[in-house]
Amino acid sequence: MAVCEILTMCIFFNDQMENMPGTADFFKKKYCQGDNSECARHMVLVKLGRPNVPKDMFPNQIERAKKLIEIAGDKD
Repeated sequence: MAVCEILTMCIFFNDQMENMPGTADFFKKKYCQGDNSECARHMVLVKLGRPNVPKDMFPNQIERAKKLIEIAGDKD
């Protein structure tokens, strides 16, 4: 399986998860190795750009990601 192209730059894993290694490992295996289309952070990154990915967004917050993308689409 391929590793997500932005994992090494992902603010969430490199800054937010250092005190939760077990949780970080779970999320990395589920969302960062292989198909990252279900990662909320990656969804926002692709659609809205890196500056628009909330620092506190967890990879499993799909509904939050969809809402951010929807709101941004309404502004266009």
